[in-house]
Amino acid sequence: MADNESRNKSTLERLPDNKKWYLIYTKPRGERQAKENLERQGYFTYLPMALRNRRRNSKSIPVVDPFFPRYLFIALDTETENWAPIRSTLGVTSMVRFGQSPARVPADLIAFLLDREDERGHQVIPAKNFKPGERIRISEGPLTGYEGIYQTTNGMERVTVLIKILEKERKITIKPKFLESA
Repeated sequence: MADNESRNKSTLERLPDNKKWYLIYTKPRGERQAKENLERQGYFTYLPMALRNRRRNSKSIPVVDPFFPRYLFIALDTETENWAPIRSTLGVTSMVRFGQSPARVPADLIAFLLDREDERGHQVIPAKNFKPGERIRISEGPLTGYEGIYQTTNGMERVTVLIKILEKERKITIKPKFLESA
């Protein structure tokens, strides 16, 4: 974690004081292309990434995707930098605006996102915290699609769920990553 903190700190320290963070809206699945093309033009960007599970052929596969789909952060100098090339950059749709002004992003948000990255530079997504009595659905495995009631946590890797199978209620233990809210 120390390497991660020093990397994040150096990312923020490399940013000159006169630059502020703004938000770019990209084309669908164009975040990486926009980042690459903006950086090639000399702009300083930040694209938070996250490791997520995607369902393919009823299996869960880990995929690295942008944490904020279609959005990219860019650091700009409001006084001296030419913003005109940004809107015609491949992958970019527009700058996010509030009225006539570009939407400014607090530096604290960028620092927060950098602090939440793991050693690979992925955002750490907090585990789902179900409450006892909450309705859940099993999203993977032989019981996919079954709905039940969340009961309790059995340590770090398992939870107990009450489901109805063959007209009888049964308690089962399952990994929490296989559950979703019903």
